[in-house]
Amino acid sequence: FQPLHTLRNAEKELLPGFHQFEWQPALKNVCSSWDVGIIDGLSGWTSSVDDVPADTIARRFRYDVALVSALKDLEEDIMEGLRERGLDDIMCTSGFTVVVKESCDGMGDVSEKHGTGPAVPEKAVRFSFTIMSISIRVEGEDDGFTIFQEQKPNSELSCRPLCLMFVDESDHETLTAILGPVVAERKAMMESRLIVSVGGLLRSFRFFFRGTGYDEKMVREMEGLEASGSTYICTLCDSTRAEASQNMVLHSITRSHNENLERYEIWRKNPFSESADELRDRVKGVSAKPFMETQPTLDALHCDIGNATEFYKIFQDEIGEVYQKSNPSREERRRWRSTLDKQLRKKLKLKPVMRMNGNYARRLMTREAVEVVCELVPSEERREALQRLMELYLQMKPVWRSTCPSRDCPDQLCRYSYNSQQFADLLSTTFKYRYDGKITNYLHKTLAHVPEIVERDGSIGAWASEGNESGNKLFRRFRKMNARQSKMFELEDVLK
Repeated sequence: FQPLHTLRNAEKELLPGFHQFEWQPALKNVCSSWDVGIIDGLSGWTSSVDDVPADTIARRFRYDVALVSALKDLEEDIMEGLRERGLDDIMCTSGFTVVVKESCDGMGDVSEKHGTGPAVPEKAVRFSFTIMSISIRVEGEDDGFTIFQEQKPNSELSCRPLCLMFVDESDHETLTAILGPVVAERKAMMESRLIVSVGGLLRSFRFFFRGTGYDEKMVREMEGLEASGSTYICTLCDSTRAEASQNMVLHSITRSHNENLERYEIWRKNPFSESADELRDRVKGVSAKPFMETQPTLDALHCDIGNATEFYKIFQDEIGEVYQKSNPSREERRRWRSTLDKQLRKKLKLKPVMRMNGNYARRLMTREAVEVVCELVPSEERREALQRLMELYLQMKPVWRSTCPSRDCPDQLCRYSYNSQQFADLLSTTFKYRYDGKITNYLHKTLAHVPEIVERDGSIGAWASEGNESGNKLFRRFRKMNARQSKMFELEDVLK
């Protein structure tokens, strides 16, 4: 146990606001001082006369200061990477490129549980970033060299909190008010270079930001799309739910942030004086102003959860032989569900959950689980179809889960399109009762978009939101145990 002042001094070096740096050209609308620690999340937000002051507590680091701190943490890795590549570190002072993954996620109930009185519905949102890779382009060379690659992009250890706020993620106004200055800082940094001392020499870095650590709800909110129950099922293409259930596999990514902005302008102005339905069809469900650019991708964790939920429902329907019935009653469905839960609990020790979570999803989507379920399915033919469905799914899953599919599962990557076609054929024939004119959002993305995203980004799993989700767990723990008991201090302690 160190005395408090020694801890404070040690802490200073680790927290943003300790290292000197500058931007060339200087960042627009961002103060040039570098010794900035934790700031109020509402600072930098100029409220207009009509605005009600945002009734919330938020704390954050300034984005550029936080990035410098993260780079200084990786100083040894950067120098090691240069040495491994046989590059002379004295010559390498410019041409560095840093790729940053951004994640943002809402957390449900984070209110204090002890004490009497009603539990207040207190929600929080965390925005964080991960440095995914650093590369350098040397003069005279065409290709850049990667000198640092994050090996565990989904660990909470590589996921650095930038902003914590007590806000409900559905409260679009407050969320955008707080993240507005973050977006402005990020935009300014993309047009400038960071000059900071690494390994004893001043070096210049450029930053690329990729907002991929968002679940579908957050993507739709940031990009101005209708909520996830919309007929426009996908955040990557313009397909409607009916089209996606007819043609399950052949779609390509068409949506982008800029296109969403253009479509919002059309929605706002209605230049062709169309009716509401015609207009909505023209803009494909973009009905709010896109606020923050996200990368059109698929969130691997929520894809797991979404698909497991769907399989859970298929299991229920197969136990009740829905393919023979027209319209089963609620009671019947409830009975099948409890039969399924009992069986899973008895054979797999799987406790029923209120809302599907990652761990349950991973345990449910296994050969063992489908064999256990098949014990309750009367017809041999249906049992085979279920097993085939799971087998295909397990062939497809590593492609969007692994950090580097071309290295970890090259065979499954090659066969992905074929497997997804087989999977889709099975759904549209044997399981037609569930997919007649409807399909779930994540199942559509799993079947239609995975190969294209992997071809573009090299990975889906590495860009997922897991690191941020694991960080949510820490947030709860720190808030309960390690924070000074005042709302103001609490977020600051958790940020640290």
